Amino acid sequence: MNLTTIIQESLIRDLELAPHGLLKIEWVKKHMPIMNELHQEFTKEQPLAGKRLLLCLHLEAKTAYFAQTLHAGGAEVTVVASNPLSTQDDVVAALVASGVRAYAWYGSTSEECFANIRRALDHHPEIIIDDGGDVVALLHTERPEQIPEVIGGCEETTTGLVRLRAMERKGELKFPMIAVNDAYMKYLFDNRYGTGQSVWDGIMRTTNLVVAGKTVVVVGYGWCGKGVSMRAKGLGARIIITEIDPIKANEALMDGFEVMPLSQAAAQGDFFITVTGNVRVIRREHLEVIKDGAILANAGHFDVEISKPDLTELAISSRTVRNNIEEFVFADGRRIYLLAEGRLVNLAAGDGHPAEVMDTSFSLQALSARYLAEKAPDLTPRVISVPLDIDQRVARLRLQAQGITIDTLTPEQEKYLASWE
Repeated sequence: MNLTTIIQESLIRDLELAPHGLLKIEWVKKHMPIMNELHQEFTKEQPLAGKRLLLCLHLEAKTAYFAQTLHAGGAEVTVVASNPLSTQDDVVAALVASGVRAYAWYGSTSEECFANIRRALDHHPEIIIDDGGDVVALLHTERPEQIPEVIGGCEETTTGLVRLRAMERKGELKFPMIAVNDAYMKYLFDNRYGTGQSVWDGIMRTTNLVVAGKTVVVVGYGWCGKGVSMRAKGLGARIIITEIDPIKANEALMDGFEVMPLSQAAAQGDFFITVTGNVRVIRREHLEVIKDGAILANAGHFDVEISKPDLTELAISSRTVRNNIEEFVFADGRRIYLLAEGRLVNLAAGDGHPAEVMDTSFSLQALSARYLAEKAPDLTPRVISVPLDIDQRVARLRLQAQGITIDTLTPEQEKYLASWE
């Protein structure tokens, strides 16, 4: 499809922003060596030739380079936003200028976001790259007639996989979805080191406040919660973990953190970060006792973990006191601050994960998309794991990019490990 048609079909803020967006993409490319290798490979081998791909992701520079790599591999690519506050208009313009169709702009409403997904679905995608499960859900509920056209897709979030596995259990998932989030090179690194660094980057650049000496309450001790806690500890904070899982609570204790119910932690915390993927985690009962001046941030997927309706009902007034900071004043004079409308703080109030981290995650996505294109006839409608050879290839490429080599087993060792005697 020619560039003029792509530009005419796209719905974005301003195409003239493209030069600045291209500079952002050029910067991340210098720090994404695995994607650079795959970009060359995809350009040469054209593994996605003729395939129609729909990406519903956070539209910033790392994502843009991923989309360009899929496009270089022969795909017709359309992108929409999985979060309106993480969309960077200059990057979206740069994507359109490079031949990727886009329907997205910063600050779009929820209704506009879903309208854009529907516009993208009008182009009949065969492979879905989803972030949170919205595209897959919309296909199954509103566009069932298009499902036979879909080869499969990839999901890169815990929240999205919860939704997909619920669909699978009910027998309602109609095409295969690769659980990219569950790949070792995703959750061990992206979820822990990427989330850990980018969450605090977003919080600190937004608030311009010191973390050292403060009490940080991390709600949820999964891999993302571990990363947020680890980085907070490094910044000099006191850490309190709240959990529902007794195993994870024990792990938090043995990692050196305090563990208590959120109702007890509410009166002690200076910063609260939700990382659960669940709904109404911080709600009225916690807000009624929360410490004056508390700062609330969400690092889960959707903006439902902090109950915004409860905040609004308890407040006698609210105002924006700083970009991405809304102040809620309670009747007793307490002031509570919500960051980035309760959306993903690391993307809505920052630039998301570091380029080196997303290099691994998007490489897994690219290779998984290729796997779908090549293996479609052999796959059944279910949630499937990223093939181990893809996971390990990304790991090897990352080490290779850093000039690191590792040992290999000798034939004697392989024989020993394979025997039972």
